[in-house]
Amino acid sequence: MARQAQAAHPPAPVPVTGAQSLVLSLESVGAEVVFGIPGGAILPAYDPLMDSVKVRHILVRHEQGAGHAAEGYATATGKVGVCMATSGPGATNLVTAIADAYMDSVPMVAITGQVASAAIGTDAFQEADIRGITMPITKHNYLVTDAAEIPRVIAEAFHVASTGRPGPVLVDIAKDALQARTTFAWPPQVDLPGYHPVTKPHAKQIREAAKLIAASRQPVLYVGGGVIRAGAHEELAALVEATGIPVVTTLMARGAFPDQHPLHLGMPGMHGSVAAVTALQRADLLITLGARFDDRVTGQLSSFAPDAKVIHADIDPAEIGKNRIADVPIVGDAKAIIAELTAAVSASEAPRPDLSGWVRRTQGWARSYPVGYTPSEDPGALAPQLVIETIGRIAGPEAVYAAGVGQHQMWAAQFIDYERPGSWLNSGGAGTMGYSVPAAMGAKVGQPDRVVWAIDGDGCFQMTNQELATCVINDIPIKVAIINNSSLGMVRQWQSLFYDKRYSNTDLHTSVGSRVPDFVKLADAYGCVGLRCERPEDVEETIRQAMAINDRPVVVDFVVERDAMVWPMVPAGVSNDAIQIARDAAPQWDREDSDAVEQSTDADHSSQTATADQDA
Repeated sequence: MARQAQAAHPPAPVPVTGAQSLVLSLESVGAEVVFGIPGGAILPAYDPLMDSVKVRHILVRHEQGAGHAAEGYATATGKVGVCMATSGPGATNLVTAIADAYMDSVPMVAITGQVASAAIGTDAFQEADIRGITMPITKHNYLVTDAAEIPRVIAEAFHVASTGRPGPVLVDIAKDALQARTTFAWPPQVDLPGYHPVTKPHAKQIREAAKLIAASRQPVLYVGGGVIRAGAHEELAALVEATGIPVVTTLMARGAFPDQHPLHLGMPGMHGSVAAVTALQRADLLITLGARFDDRVTGQLSSFAPDAKVIHADIDPAEIGKNRIADVPIVGDAKAIIAELTAAVSASEAPRPDLSGWVRRTQGWARSYPVGYTPSEDPGALAPQLVIETIGRIAGPEAVYAAGVGQHQMWAAQFIDYERPGSWLNSGGAGTMGYSVPAAMGAKVGQPDRVVWAIDGDGCFQMTNQELATCVINDIPIKVAIINNSSLGMVRQWQSLFYDKRYSNTDLHTSVGSRVPDFVKLADAYGCVGLRCERPEDVEETIRQAMAINDRPVVVDFVVERDAMVWPMVPAGVSNDAIQIARDAAPQWDREDSDAVEQSTDADHSSQTATADQDA
């Protein structure tokens, strides 16, 4: 009966259990992979899942890993990621990944088992109100106690997760609903009267935006992750071609516009490029596409882009005006908005503004203050930036890079060139340590023909490295670069800068003084290939060795200098005008120049950076 029920979509209702109905529903919505762990309340679903020939289940080692893997799969492919866990602690272990997906607008469906409906609210064994817990961090969530509702709920969950502003949806199913007899028919009747995302922009707002662009002399395209989620990178390229406006791409938008394009100024924000940060500050118009004026980008909000008018386009109307008032708000899908904006600008009979001077200024900032680093005074010390830069050069733009959170995340955003969407995975909004390895695993499952590097810190890696076992057993050959500075690096950097070098509880003992754990031995214990690199002259050969191994995961312990810092930097809570290129060193602007074009040379910049790094 189970195999017969799981055949192609039946023309008439077929008698099944609720658990069979769940699996058939997942097959019918096109789910390919489920990352999960069975347990008592969800166990009925695992029996028919074993017979499915359409849905692959990957048994992870921790539910948080299941959630991040579903995120990585979704981000790399653009499809809905799926994770599954049992009730109580199984479900609560998904919470971090659900919150992460919510902050970064990742389409994900999390399916959890729940105690039998009669026991709900009695503090039964392994009961947790996961629906109540996740209410603030999901687009929507469901508690299913009637088996007949399963097909409709799964169809709705996938629709809600993947449309409008993408995000996570939770489906909590009582154990007795999974065990009950019901019927399955597809497609179910779906009725969501309160859910109608606006995708088509208002023509009047497009016209008003085109007028502002025509009147602007110092515009900047401020591009956020919504452009990637909408698949609007080609439309963005056409808009830039039509207007010649400089572009900045946020941490979540890396790859939305090619890094090598001459109009790309880099990443704005706390650790953004001088050119990107300064262009936003000096702009007279921000054309904001799928970005949310995050505090890491704006710095002190009251001083952000003080002379700029704002066009704010976003599919989520709640984002518009939340942090910065928009002169022209546009609600809709980024792909449609950018296409119509390009058409309106191209069709306008108004004379095109001459942006050549503005472009020269922004490109001058980029030339004078490139994102770079100064090698350590110790010629034998391994610079983390060198490691990441070399990985990007050798693996190339077709690879996928999944970063953890901290210094290595910022260096990966800075020193790898991203030329296509879906090549950069990171936890931007939540800043979740432990994201990298399981996200890379999910990305490799979704993009098996691409090289996938997890660029992780020695702190982040120890939170979810158990998923290496999942990768070995399921033939998921990711490559892991541990940027091992024996510290919680970003916290140590802040302690260096703001707490008089009082390094309270940031020493991890992973390479300085001891190796706890020894990452090479740990990799070997999991069945991976473990490598170690401690000298600059060995970096390229080590990476090429890792690239040549494709039959199992590779873990490389890059033992790097622990005092390297991420620059540029805007300290938290201050104006972006206070950007520093190194410790106690800021860009040197010629105050007498009305255009504020800097007169300092690249040599001056290198000298300042070297002095600052010595101080650090």
